[in-house]
Amino acid sequence: MKIRIELVDDITEDEVLIRCGRVDETVKKIHQYIVAQSSLSNKITFYKKNREFYFPLDDVLFFETEGEHIYAHTKNDEYRIKHRLYELEDMLPGHFVRASKSAIVNIGKVYSITRNITASSLITFIDSHKHIYVSRHYYKELRNRMSERKV
Repeated sequence: MKIRIELVDDITEDEVLIRCGRVDETVKKIHQYIVAQSSLSNKITFYKKNREFYFPLDDVLFFETEGEHIYAHTKNDEYRIKHRLYELEDMLPGHFVRASKSAIVNIGKVYSITRNITASSLITFIDSHKHIYVSRHYYKELRNRMSERKV
């Protein structure tokens, strides 16, 4: 594999181009890494009552839909955000994984998963009383991503 960096003076936005004969696991991982790094520049504003909060995404345990709104849950609190879950999936770094139609989980904060073969499985988080369910449809992908995570 060749790696080349080309400096261009008069461009307005950086561009990363991957040229390959086929898309294998290595290319997929490179792509995921680049997306994760570039999405770190996407800041999410968190809202609670009439205040705006700015804190690292790593503080978020999970994002969840409640009615018409999306909430970011931290260890001890929850904050409203102005993005939809499908938008978050594109914006968030690779350690955030869809757990159900209504939730995205930070796999770096998962403490345990209590498997239920016939229904949703229960996810608990490190140093928190909060929990959420992963649906059977998303369970396999979550397990795969958990096995890849860096502890």
